[in-house]
Parts: sequence; C-alpha cells; structure tokens
Amino acid sequence: MEVIPAIDLLEGRCVRLYQGDYAQSQVFSENPVEVARQWVEQGATRLHLVDLDGAKLGHPVNQAAIEAIARSVSVPVEVGGGLRDRDSVAELLGLGVRWAILGTVAVEQPDLVSQLCREFPGQIIVGIDARNGKVATRGWLETSEVEAIALAQQMADRGAAAIIYTDIHRDGTLQGPNLDALRELAEAISIPVIASGGVSSTIDLMTLLSLEPLGVTGAIVGRALYTGEVVLKEAVRAVGSGRWQDIPPDFGASAFA
Repeated sequence: MEVIPAIDLLEGRCVRLYQGDYAQSQVFSENPVEVARQWVEQGATRLHLVDLDGAKLGHPVNQAAIEAIARSVSVPVEVGGGLRDRDSVAELLGLGVRWAILGTVAVEQPDLVSQLCREFPGQIIVGIDARNGKVATRGWLETSEVEAIALAQQMADRGAAAIIYTDIHRDGTLQGPNLDALRELAEAISIPVIASGGVSSTIDLMTLLSLEPLGVTGAIVGRALYTGEVVLKEAVRAVGSGRWQDIPPDFGASAFA
C-alpha cells in the first residue's frame, strides 16, 4: 500500500488545517518544493497536493508552486482544489501533474466528470470528502445531501480512475482513519480507494493495510508526517512500496524529526 505525503498549499506555503477549518491553519514550511523533495528522498512514490486557496475560491490559485513541485520531483503528483471546469483540468495536467482530483464538480456537474474521464483517461480521480456520510463541497465549506457511497458508485461508472475518501471529522486530528466507512466504500466499488484523514501512526497504516484486499491501495498522510508521529521511511517499509512504482533504494534521513 502506498503512503502518500500531503502538501497543502495556502498562499504558496505548506500548511495543515484542522478538520478543514481555514481559521485553524498551521504553517509548516515557506518552501513547498523543498518539502516535496524531502518526502521523495524518504521514499514517497507519489505526492498529494491540495490548492486550498483554489478550493475556497473555485479556481486554481497556486499553479506556480504546483508546477515547481511537479517539475522538481521524480514521482507522480496528484492535485486537487478548485478544479471546476475543463480548462482548469487541462492546464493543470499540462504543468506535469499526473492526476487531477475533482471534488465539487462530481456533485454539481457529474456529466463534466464523464467528459473529462473520456478526454484524460486514467488521469481523473474523484475526491469524496464526507461529514457523517454526506459529501462536502466548495473547500468543505458546504455539505450536500449526497451520500458518499452513492457518489462513489456513480463516479466509478463514469470512468474515474480512483476515489480519494476523506472523513472530514478525522482530518488533521491524528485520531486514526474511519475504518468502517472505508471498508463500506471499498466493498461498494471496483476501482481503487485511497484513504485520507486521521492517520496518526504507522500502526494506523498497518491497520489500513488490512483493507488492501478490498481495494484500499493507498493512504494520504499529512499532519502526522509534519509533527513526526509518522516517519515516512519507516512507514514505507512497514506497509510496502505501493502498486505504481518501486521505492528508491536510499530513503535518506528524516526531514522533520
């Protein structure tokens, strides 16, 4: 199972939010490119980037930082936040990003998701961020009446390459992932599921590994990496190198120990 470091971008800086609250942000680095390089040195096989400004405003904002990261590392990058039209997705993929993550449009414009999956096969991931099983949109500022599992099934049918599932109540809290929700989701669809939110330790990752046979192929880790609760080098060794790419033989030293 892949361990995927998260780099959340707010005003060009690397930050972490608590339960998606923009008012509770903590800056971890002024140089996200350097952060990205350090995670790759420690064994990351892909990186998860979120344009927090873009998610809030409804259009990409941190393209310069995203492109700099994508061009500076040797592993694929996935990016979400503010991707709500075809041109924004095309521009993002043109920056060297491997996967575009769609969130709000999956609820509000499902036909656009189908169109983009046809135009960019294998490069469209749908991010489903849920509060109490209901999908949140617009940078988590609104909660819809759409059920997370129903949306995941619809997006799988429309050609999404994978689903990233985030339990908002766990995100940034270090309380552990929502295993029951992940299991239910993975059993309901046939495409890969990537877990996000709440990972607090390598033990959490090893627990998630038990869901890998159901299709949970990766876990996004944020705050725990930056605070040192999870050491990426050790986590990668504990749960494996992932499905898409082998781990480099030399992981390097811990960046935030």
